[in-house]
Amino acid sequence: MCGGPFIRSLSKPAIVVMEHLVLSGFLILIATALVGCSGSNGEFVELKADGGSGVSNAVRPDQGTALASRPVDAPGAYKIGYADVLDISVFKVPELTRTVEVAESGTINLPLVGDVFVAGKTVRDIERDLAKKLEARYLQSPQVTVFVKEFNSQLVTVEGAVKKPGVHALKGKTTLLQLIAMSGGVDRDISDSTVVVFRNADRQRQTKFDIDDIHTGQTQDPLVFPGDVVVANSSPLKSAWSEVIKGSPAASTAKAATH
Repeated sequence: MCGGPFIRSLSKPAIVVMEHLVLSGFLILIATALVGCSGSNGEFVELKADGGSGVSNAVRPDQGTALASRPVDAPGAYKIGYADVLDISVFKVPELTRTVEVAESGTINLPLVGDVFVAGKTVRDIERDLAKKLEARYLQSPQVTVFVKEFNSQLVTVEGAVKKPGVHALKGKTTLLQLIAMSGGVDRDISDSTVVVFRNADRQRQTKFDIDDIHTGQTQDPLVFPGDVVVANSSPLKSAWSEVIKGSPAASTAKAATH
């Protein structure tokens, strides 16, 4: 199969990242087409079921609840998932220390206890589960410690008018402003201060937010979830002016002076 050896050579986290990048490339085109169609900040827009670029069935939810289509976990509770890497140790039993990657089945494999399902659980849940299994047959009051070494399962993608677009791993409860900050902030030279959040769980829903309104407290800072794609919109006028400035003799002279 074409490309087979290349795909097989990629690590599991790299494949997950590639999937997000392919999806984001498609969604950024939709976001650009919808900039002029979306209403005021926080307006919910549903795309046509046939996949067309038209917009229909617009309704206005309460501010700050437009993206609450998924249940919110306890604050800061990171849920383990596929491709996450865990460091596991048992106090005074160094033989059981392991670094393991969560399999696609959502399990990890450890000595004595075998396969253990961990997907969707917090590190504290896993510590309790492992301690119970070890105590049942092998150890007395074992003290198990689980640490997330690599966050690979809960990914979000940021594209458009930000300084550092790309795929980011969530490490717990994260808001839209925090995600934008992780991306280096919006590029004020070209940004129109609005962003479109695509909720991957539905794939036909998007919500537009004004970053300035969130900063001033006029709009609540919404949570982002794994699979979301955030597209920071750009102003055509600002983008054109930015290109003019970059191509000006003064800009070329300043650039040459820095080298």
